Amino acid sequence: MKIIGLDHIAVAVKDLESSLAFWQRLFGLKASPIEVLAERGVRVVRLEPDRGAALELVSPLREDSPVSNFLREKGEGIHHFCLEVRDLEAAMDELRATGADFLQEKPQPGAEGSLIAFLHPRCCGGVLVELREVKKKEAVRPNGSGR
Repeated sequence: MKIIGLDHIAVAVKDLESSLAFWQRLFGLKASPIEVLAERGVRVVRLEPDRGAALELVSPLREDSPVSNFLREKGEGIHHFCLEVRDLEAAMDELRATGADFLQEKPQPGAEGSLIAFLHPRCCGGVLVELREVKKKEAVRPNGSGR
């Protein structure tokens, strides 16, 4: 399995807007637009440094989302870290062959059009680990057309 690198560290927060303002004021990082992932029950925003892994803030959309449960049990704080992989399905197959379990059977839609899957924390020493395959955007030529 080819790990491209650490993609982000996610922090679970109750109030996305006030947390975003705090983290931006603290570190001056540029934020992506807030994205709603209704099927996952969350809203997310990425704070991007000039180089290296992003900080992702994640807040629940509803009381029955996994992030709501996390906040009730543990409060605000680090929720998971995410590794970028080239081929998520191949990575899942390879990890399953070693006995790893995932929280979902197949890759799921993630932020920014990516595909994601979460390893069960019992496979990773109690840590929630996300794998992410970033879909490459089609190159746009100067005249505005694709390839």
